[in-house]
Amino acid sequence: MIKILLDKLKEAAISVFPVAIIVLLLNFTPLVNFSTTESMVFVCCALALVVGMALFNLGADMAMTPMGEQVGSGLPKSGKFKLLLIICFVMGVFVTIAEPDLSVLASQVAGLIDGTTLIITIGVGVGAFLLLSVLRVVFRLNLSHLMTFFYMLLFALSALMLVQEKNYFLPLSFDSGGVTTGPITVPFIMSLGVGVSAALGDKHDKESSFGFIALCSIGPILAVMILGLTANGEVNYVLPDYSIENNLGFALFEKILHTGKEVVVALLPIAAFFFVLQFTLLKLPKKRILQIVVGIFYTFFGLVIFLTSVAVGFVPIGFKMGSQLAQNSPALIVLFAFLLGLTVVLAEPAIHVLNKQVETVTGGAVSKRSMLIALSLGVGVAIALSVLRVIVGFSVLYYLIPGYFLSLGLSFFVPKLYTAIAFDSGGVASGPLTSSFILPFVVGVCAAFPGAGIDHVLTDAFGLVAMVAMTPLITIQALGFRAVASQNLRERIAMKNILGADDKQIIKFM
Repeated sequence: MIKILLDKLKEAAISVFPVAIIVLLLNFTPLVNFSTTESMVFVCCALALVVGMALFNLGADMAMTPMGEQVGSGLPKSGKFKLLLIICFVMGVFVTIAEPDLSVLASQVAGLIDGTTLIITIGVGVGAFLLLSVLRVVFRLNLSHLMTFFYMLLFALSALMLVQEKNYFLPLSFDSGGVTTGPITVPFIMSLGVGVSAALGDKHDKESSFGFIALCSIGPILAVMILGLTANGEVNYVLPDYSIENNLGFALFEKILHTGKEVVVALLPIAAFFFVLQFTLLKLPKKRILQIVVGIFYTFFGLVIFLTSVAVGFVPIGFKMGSQLAQNSPALIVLFAFLLGLTVVLAEPAIHVLNKQVETVTGGAVSKRSMLIALSLGVGVAIALSVLRVIVGFSVLYYLIPGYFLSLGLSFFVPKLYTAIAFDSGGVASGPLTSSFILPFVVGVCAAFPGAGIDHVLTDAFGLVAMVAMTPLITIQALGFRAVASQNLRERIAMKNILGADDKQIIKFM
């Protein structure tokens, strides 16, 4: 256990420290000026964030992944298909509510919509599309066709929102799809998908276990769009309080207690519902249940430390850094955003797991190195384009519509396995640092940049997570397309050489 925890600490440190070092080095330049208190609090929060992420990831491995596997493989064996669908919906809602990235996003748009309402709405969206994902496996539905249909529906609703001048919900809708595929949701849903595919799917269809995350990312977008279309009244958005000083002393103690209460409310329904299934249907051995209980406790403490560190240190520093760079160096802000995007992706542990998975599945046709370079450049460009959109001021749809059309178009020319992996990987790039640091950074740029301002934050700053989540859809399928094209070219050359050979070069096997 100690060795596993040390490995998790190492992964978390690799994820957090590169960004922390960039922030601290930038503080020694004339571009950014943090107070001594802000610098010390940021360093302490960076260390705490490493511990929180390590405990949280360890807890997710011990609790969330096994729960997903048992629900996915155990319930189909009971033969109660309708019960399986109901439980998948309920667990999808509960797991999403516990997602830390979603809590971070909800806290930053509290002036637009009540956080609880937003989180429950997104949870219902994930639950509904998790149910749809199970139906896709059972009825052998084509993932590309489903993705094309639902994205066309999303773009139609986007046009309707623009006509009704409710475009302040539009970037938030697409961001919701990115933040839900986080460190709690992904292990649970992917393991559930593997279990369901093994029990109900075609055992020779490798891609049937993929695609669950892809569909579950659409549900929140659709749910928040419907919420936005039905919302009434004027929007009086006010920037959250990003000052570090207000979260120190006794206020920090209150913050920890408040966060602990929220985490209990988020995790308790998941645990309670699973244990009801345990006593009624699953009947797992006591040793396995004890492991899950310990994992839930690790998840609780990790989440409390993670969310507190983010709220106290990372969100305020990200916002202040963005606002000061926008004021002092607007010409370099796009370049710095690009470099920041490169660093965030290189530091994201899930990216390295994804690269290894793709290299294994493709038999080395797509190497880890080429994947890492493509994803790093793609996310760097996505964040740079998001900052450019803040400066120029136009709808995020000018990026998302061409990007998703390209992604959906590629899905008809590459093997289905590449498409399933690509759409599942959309949330991997938008990890914890995207919502807790990069998004506040862009909000700070928008709030301080001349010609933008607070009124434009909702429409211009948000949409960043959606941009980052869209990148793997293009890069992985593009690499897959290149690999398939190279393989076809090699086969044509080999066939041409065979057909052009003379009789002496032909070996006949009797």
